[in-house]
Amino acid sequence: MAHKQQFKSFTDMIEGSPTPILVDFYASWCGPCRLMANVLEQVKPQVGDAVAFVKVDTEKYPNIAARWGIQALPTLILFKDGRPIDRIEGLLQPRALLERLQAQIHLPVA
Repeated sequence: MAHKQQFKSFTDMIEGSPTPILVDFYASWCGPCRLMANVLEQVKPQVGDAVAFVKVDTEKYPNIAARWGIQALPTLILFKDGRPIDRIEGLLQPRALLERLQAQIHLPVA
């Protein structure tokens, strides 16, 4: 389950995180984004605390979306040590997302 947290900036959040962060860039009007939210809900329990999940509404934060070149929604970017290490545009099934995460950050396989 996602929890809201305030940061001075998006950069502070991704650079200061001890764990990888999966950022979901979405918009409230985007149908596939709502489906992706369900996928994230299914994947989260399987990755536990190994990955932090963050949602960024591109309508409210267009400057952050522009900074990371978000062209399609949903777009997921996986950050580790403050740097993007994977980018996924469009909808993925839970198993495919889990496999991508496992490949990037060596999660324990469930």
